[in-house]
Amino acid sequence: MKNIQKWKPSKYVYKNGKLRASKNKKELGISSRLIADLVAEFYDSKLQKYARGDLVDLGCGKVPLYEAYKDKINKCICVDWDNPFHENEFLDMNVDLNKNLPFENNVFDTIILSDVLEHIQDPILLWNEMNRILRKDGILIMNVPFHYWIHDSPFDYYRYTRYALEYFANKSNFQIISIDELGGVVEILTDFISKIISKIPLIGKFLAMSIQWCNLQFLKLKIGKKLKTETSKHFVLSYGLVAKKIN
Repeated sequence: MKNIQKWKPSKYVYKNGKLRASKNKKELGISSRLIADLVAEFYDSKLQKYARGDLVDLGCGKVPLYEAYKDKINKCICVDWDNPFHENEFLDMNVDLNKNLPFENNVFDTIILSDVLEHIQDPILLWNEMNRILRKDGILIMNVPFHYWIHDSPFDYYRYTRYALEYFANKSNFQIISIDELGGVVEILTDFISKIISKIPLIGKFLAMSIQWCNLQFLKLKIGKKLKTETSKHFVLSYGLVAKKIN
């Protein structure tokens, strides 16, 4: 990572030993904190278990997950596409992820692909390229939204079910270790409503925070936990996947 000494937490922060969504409105919109919390929890657990060796963070942005994996790896290569509106001082390489990746075969042990796959025009090309640059038994850790609004328009192309993720993983010679449903119907409704009401002048952001707080309290109840478990297979906000290169 370039300028590693300048890095600081952005989208995610550690609080009480757990990776959580940042409350800094400059880094993360209030209406997106719910899904960010779910994604943070996924990466916190998976990176602690699987991150190792030489890691490449594809579509890294401000490298918000760095603190979660920095003590598990040898080095981190930060890759993203060139964005003239948001200069990124941490990038090692500007790369169009819709094209072949500029790396030799078998050079990384871990790949992170966070909130990226939905923005890729030809997903099988990227899947095959990720397999190519991973060493034997290398690990891919990624997430994608499902029931989620259009974002980064016009570069938002797809939504993937777990069956699509299984298909692409198998087709590109990955063995799936786990696919996690991140959020059920309660989280979907909370996220949708938060994004709508946050636009209301004066009180919108307060209302969005309030409904997300209510969601957290509801999910602590037995009925909330049951509803989340029973609905997440068919009504899922986001997916997290871990897969291993098999050849």
